[in-house]
Amino acid sequence: MGQHETANAPTDDVGGDTEEFDPIGTLTLIAIYFAILVLSWVYIYYIEFLGRDLIVVG
Repeated sequence: MGQHETANAPTDDVGGDTEEFDPIGTLTLIAIYFAILVLSWVYIYYIEFLGRDLIVVG
């Protein structure tokens, strides 16, 4: 009897949200990653290299 009930279930109910994809989370992660890259570049450029002579080790 359980198989008969599931066979006659309505087919228009696919069981999911019908909302469109919202990429806010992906954009947030990309923005955070870009901010980390920019802060790393600023740290390396201004703190490590600015006002110092370049030193070649080797």
